[in-house]
Amino acid sequence: MAAQGGGDGGGAGAGARLPPRSPAGLVLQTVEMHTGGEPLRIVPRLEAAEEAAGRGLSLLSLRREVAATQDHVRRALMHEPRGHAGMYGAVVVRGGAAAAGAHLAVIFLHGAGYSAMCGHAVLALGRFALDYGLVETPSCPETAVRLRCPCGPVTAFVPWDGRRSGNPVHFHSVPAFVAATDLAVDVPGHGKVVVDIAYGGTFYAFLSAEQLGLDVCSSKTRDLVSAASAVTEAVKKQFKLHHPESEDLAFLYGTILTDGKDAFSEEPTTNICVFADEQVDRSPTGSGVTARIALQYHKGLIQLNQTRAFRSSTTGSLFTGKAVQAAKFGDYNAVVVEVSGEAFYTGTATFTVEEEDPLKHGFCFK
Repeated sequence: MAAQGGGDGGGAGAGARLPPRSPAGLVLQTVEMHTGGEPLRIVPRLEAAEEAAGRGLSLLSLRREVAATQDHVRRALMHEPRGHAGMYGAVVVRGGAAAAGAHLAVIFLHGAGYSAMCGHAVLALGRFALDYGLVETPSCPETAVRLRCPCGPVTAFVPWDGRRSGNPVHFHSVPAFVAATDLAVDVPGHGKVVVDIAYGGTFYAFLSAEQLGLDVCSSKTRDLVSAASAVTEAVKKQFKLHHPESEDLAFLYGTILTDGKDAFSEEPTTNICVFADEQVDRSPTGSGVTARIALQYHKGLIQLNQTRAFRSSTTGSLFTGKAVQAAKFGDYNAVVVEVSGEAFYTGTATFTVEEEDPLKHGFCFK
């Protein structure tokens, strides 16, 4: 919940609420989770978002509204001192046109702004939705949780034993497709490289780290981040993206460097995702797995229902992915992808914002 705090601001006496809260101070309550090591700070209720949703805004319009009027909430929760350079978040919205018949809608937050899709968050939110009563009548042994993401509707399938949710969770993506293959791009400091661009709820550029003189498993993370960020900036300047439904979604979210092992194998393939403003995903990246499966399917490297394992180069955590259904999305041949992983609770938190704090809305330090 996010609400305007008030109350006694009290002293150290019995029953005093700590920390003390000023009448005008913001109070932000969160549920903390992680999926494959990638954090998720969930805001179960943001009053301003609910009020805007009640006016009939679509989710994309609501995301714009929140970015314009409530960005201090994102900065307060994602940035230091409450967050860190790798923090990720989600604002839950229930009801209204934004949710459009789903159990919940979600606005994704990161250090630099707002995303269209986040697979690790969907896996965690599936569990959260069951455990916090957002699904009225969960069914055993598995419950389908319908989420409305900025990129479109996504369904998570969550184990349920009648008392609490479990793992692994899997989700079915929006239609995923390939925007470009074998695209030559000039990258300052690295020369010409060849990338593929694919969409898994958001757009990524893909290439092997070897093209950049690096090894995704053994090179320093700083070197991988710098190189991936250079690729992202180069692609943005040299290739125009198009999304079949909304130009709000036609942006390159980041670059995923791989070990080059794209052909089908029972062994995991390793990658690192660098997104937004040089933010590093600790998980194998759910939307990235979605896009990479679409890319491998497009190239004929995998067939429907062939499962591949994807390993994060940062934590070693694993997701699995498979193409489960061919589809059309605008003019694109697409696939619906199933991604599976494990999400865990790490706690709950109450954050306060004191108005006189000069750093009350956070700061970035790199």
